[in-house]
Amino acid sequence: MTRRLIDLSHTVEDGMITYRGIPAPVIRDFLSREQSRTRYAAGTEFHIGTIEMAANTGTYLDSPFHRFATGADLADLRLDQIAELDGVMVRAPTTGGRAVGPAMFAGLALRGKAVLVHTGWDRHWRTDQYFDGHSYLTEAAAQHLVVAGAVLVGIDSLNIDATGDGQRPVHTILLGAGIPIVEHLCGLEQLPDAGFRFSAVAVKVKAFGSFPVRAFASFEP
Repeated sequence: MTRRLIDLSHTVEDGMITYRGIPAPVIRDFLSREQSRTRYAAGTEFHIGTIEMAANTGTYLDSPFHRFATGADLADLRLDQIAELDGVMVRAPTTGGRAVGPAMFAGLALRGKAVLVHTGWDRHWRTDQYFDGHSYLTEAAAQHLVVAGAVLVGIDSLNIDATGDGQRPVHTILLGAGIPIVEHLCGLEQLPDAGFRFSAVAVKVKAFGSFPVRAFASFEP
């Protein structure tokens, strides 16, 4: 049976804001199609673009280096940490409150799994509402995920942590345990609760902690 592929990434666009205080990407031509016509044979043209972009743009992956100077950076991550992972979905709608605690993960087999938290907050993407009142994991939830053996954790929200202060316990706990984080996912309602594979592969950049990904999942319908 043909596996179904589901795109779970936001589109990166010129001028869009992912997170207040982080500059929007600037997408421009390095070589336009019109300019390229002077460099190639008649009828042959190319486009070469440039993008000036903060690492935390769109749907992105955090490696341990994002939080810890001695942690694994993007280039250090193995493909088996970020690609073709068995996935588990946790449904945590915002109607149940902002904080997602360990009770939401109780009784689930999480060892070796990519754990995706579906809050539905992605419905506010590209609106002012997206930046205020988002859902997040608690410190206790992060500790539970480490003990339970999760290998990657993702969320369809502004941040996996609460952002009311400078504390970031979930980043600290998960990345400290070598567990990559994917933030700003979208479309998680399209996935089953289990039986899917998840991938979020970033560019292999040395001494870099975060980068946008084309996150996706596959499953047999």
